[in-house]
Amino acid sequence: MEKTIDRRKFFKNSALSATGIILGSHLSGLAVPETNPLSYSSVFYKNLMREVYKYRKIDSHNHVGVGIVADFDTSLWVNGQIDIANRLGIDKLVVSRPIPAGGKDTPEEVRKCNDVILEAMKQYPDRYLGEVFINPLYQKESLEEIDRCIDNGMIALKFYNQVKINSPLFYPIIEKFIDLKMVMMGHAHCGLGVGGYRTKYGNFQPNASIPEDFAEAAKRYPEAMFQYAHTGGGGDWEHACKVLRDCPNVYVDLSGSNNEGNMVDFALKYLGEDRLLFGTDISYYQGVGVILSANLTDNQRRKIFIDNFNNILRKAGNHVD
Repeated sequence: MEKTIDRRKFFKNSALSATGIILGSHLSGLAVPETNPLSYSSVFYKNLMREVYKYRKIDSHNHVGVGIVADFDTSLWVNGQIDIANRLGIDKLVVSRPIPAGGKDTPEEVRKCNDVILEAMKQYPDRYLGEVFINPLYQKESLEEIDRCIDNGMIALKFYNQVKINSPLFYPIIEKFIDLKMVMMGHAHCGLGVGGYRTKYGNFQPNASIPEDFAEAAKRYPEAMFQYAHTGGGGDWEHACKVLRDCPNVYVDLSGSNNEGNMVDFALKYLGEDRLLFGTDISYYQGVGVILSANLTDNQRRKIFIDNFNNILRKAGNHVD
């Protein structure tokens, strides 16, 4: 089918992307030429930033680093991260430190990663909301680690690509989070396919959860809350939205750096305004810009930026005032 281009929307999105690049350069400490037509003194930039600051925000998908890193400087990371959040009007950041599958991913390593999150929460208690990361291959240790981290103030679960969400290994963990009334956010994969064939399980993440895995778990546990991660992270987000359409207990975060122009509008059509969540996954200006450039009402933006995730938090009494 031939696709037509909305010329007005094309230039609008292009301008937002260009401003994002400029903003990103500024956040990185790079100089921006004063001759740039989108310089900080321009009316366009001022109007755009007025829109950015108009909405309170909870970043439902972020990280304080990834994996085991020797001599990781937590303070250096979080100070820079909070500075970026301040510039974009992000009130709260929901953070984890996952370990990609492939190493040992032992309970000791998992605990070290969660300790980094607990340290970040101590440094900025009014800004960080922690997610406990686990490796369900170690079921007993995972349940114990959940207790430890929840007792220390964490508010959700983060899982990566060690075990699929619909695996029986996950059942006791899902049941625990039903009791806790907390959401489970999982790394998701949905390959575009090669030569007309979908790479159903991906080529390099065989245990990453695909949309069908989330759907199966959601239907098995309709009282649980799941968060399908980073639709803007690449892959077939259209297929993901279609598969998850009839799973009202699966929320979808819009984070990632590969934000195609129609992604939010498509997700809105298939999932509705109450199941979409703002997130960045460390792609800060893309995460904000993709929502500002979508065809949304003021109320829909407010729901996506803060209200939807805040309603999730409210179920366990962890909501933001």
